[in-house]
Amino acid sequence: MIPRRALLLAAGKGERMRPLTLSTPKPLLLVGGKPLIVWHLERLVAAGITEVAINTSWLAERLHAALGDGAAFGVRIHWCDEGLEPLETAGGIRNALSFFGSEPFLVVNADVWTTLALPHAPSPGRLAHLLLVPNPPQHPRGDFGLECGELRLTAPQRYTFSGIGAYHPALFAALAPGRRALRPVLDRAAMAGRITAQIGEGAWVDVGTPERLADLAATLA
Repeated sequence: MIPRRALLLAAGKGERMRPLTLSTPKPLLLVGGKPLIVWHLERLVAAGITEVAINTSWLAERLHAALGDGAAFGVRIHWCDEGLEPLETAGGIRNALSFFGSEPFLVVNADVWTTLALPHAPSPGRLAHLLLVPNPPQHPRGDFGLECGELRLTAPQRYTFSGIGAYHPALFAALAPGRRALRPVLDRAAMAGRITAQIGEGAWVDVGTPERLADLAATLA
């Protein structure tokens, strides 16, 4: 079952996307006639998810102004503002935990474009279920291996983490507040055999540079 609540990660500065992100937060960049983050909101609503947290830092006021309380998109937005410096991925998730209570939740990087089906909640005894994708040209070595549905740190065949996953709050509850990267958290849980994964089915684009944004816009057009 897909979790009932989701967190869209939107706090990054988008430095590789400059100069476009000097005045516009990366999730608000337009592609296919609408902001990247709106594509995600629409997909969440289509999956029955209407309770959404969004973390912000860089140009947070622009995101607030564009999305408001979420009613125009069929969701209710809970804003998690992190201040002038982003808390990184794990720190941002830790900062938003109170919104999810004890239930599993989805996390989606707001700066990717995708049609991947949303992942199901972690199975009992597991802390996360991640979506992996074939390695794109800019990331040929991938991030993780996958064996019999288990996430592996080493394996002959490696895949790229899509930035989309379902998590149990216990994975982050012991973290101290502050800036925390996600990779060490995932590595520890994977070594303990607590993370499952699957290859996502559908399109996925890491919209990390102006060139990739232009290519995606051309594809969608």
